[in-house]
Amino acid sequence: MIDVKLFCTKCNKEFSANQVHIICDVCNEALEVETVKQGKICEGNVLEQSIMERYKAFFPWLPIDHETSLGEGFTALVESKKIAKELGLDKLYFKNETQNPTWSFKDRGTLTGVLHAIKLGYKKIGTVSTGNMAVSVAAYGSKANLETFVFVNKSMAAEKLNPIAIYDPHLIKVEGDYGNLYYKSLEIGKENDIYFINSDVPFRVEGYKTLAYEICEQLNFEIPDYVVVPTSAGGNIRGIEKGFEEFKNAGYIDQVPTMICAQASGCSPIDKAYHDEEENITRFENPHTIAHAIENAFPPSGNQVLRKLRQKGGLFVSVTDEEIVKAQAMLAKEGLLVQPASAVPLAAVKKLREEKKLKGNEKIACVLTGSGLKYTAAFEKHDLKSTDCKLEELSTFITKNY
Repeated sequence: MIDVKLFCTKCNKEFSANQVHIICDVCNEALEVETVKQGKICEGNVLEQSIMERYKAFFPWLPIDHETSLGEGFTALVESKKIAKELGLDKLYFKNETQNPTWSFKDRGTLTGVLHAIKLGYKKIGTVSTGNMAVSVAAYGSKANLETFVFVNKSMAAEKLNPIAIYDPHLIKVEGDYGNLYYKSLEIGKENDIYFINSDVPFRVEGYKTLAYEICEQLNFEIPDYVVVPTSAGGNIRGIEKGFEEFKNAGYIDQVPTMICAQASGCSPIDKAYHDEEENITRFENPHTIAHAIENAFPPSGNQVLRKLRQKGGLFVSVTDEEIVKAQAMLAKEGLLVQPASAVPLAAVKKLREEKKLKGNEKIACVLTGSGLKYTAAFEKHDLKSTDCKLEELSTFITKNY
């Protein structure tokens, strides 16, 4: 492996990627892989390529391993003229990450995290998660024949637990302060030679760059003015922006879109720190939101997201559960079934438009991070209807009622 450098996003201390480094040992801030300065998209038929093959020049320190991929990436970018017109916007797109192998964006980062673990010789991987990432790591660990450990909250519902268990990892329901489990897992990883591919591991963040690359190609390199990302730990929005920056370095685009950090009002530590004009985030007390997938009270990449978006003129917005549910219903009418967290970007765009912070002539892309089948309990928040009819009366019933 090329001795690529990692650097602390706050103090710039350098680390080698030939060993596992998760956070800075000086300031406990997130680390990041050095930015690629030049590269070219691999030519050829995209239907015959994996994302790592197509964008291999932007991952010079990772191997291409066909045995590890599950066919992640290359998800649809869906234009919605109907919702754009309703909100008074020029162009509105939805990047449908529900089409990934385990139905969420996490698969992009899990792939690159697993590739790094294999490159370093690890036989065991793990993660701390309450949902999408747990399923993803369990699936990719199974595919790669790696011994896989998944730590979840003891109170996790069976609806979320079983989709993890089906891949047969070491699934451990942990009793105690779940907020401390992330940091405890890092200690356990060192003691037991387990590579924990947690939310802001540098090589997980690297995988999210591919989402930006795809948007550029799908829009013929005429990039959106804004990209809206539902933000929890912060790794996804960091990786997406980095992807745009690297394509700018490579000469494919002239500028980087303005990033919008969208959170749920019931758990919005980054948005709160921004509007309170704080330098750092603080733990969000008593979090509660229907958008469970982004309910992270103390996101490990929160400070870097705050710094980066402030530096680049990004926007921060939080939306209520009521606004989220309405946005979820709007997306369903466009044929897009997403979990509540994935509806947060549309709710955020609607709010920003109503507040006149968006003029209406912008081109906007919203990232839909996970499938609505991930959290079916949310259906209870909607007025869903069905009717009964006997077969022999069906024609008459339709004529009479519709």
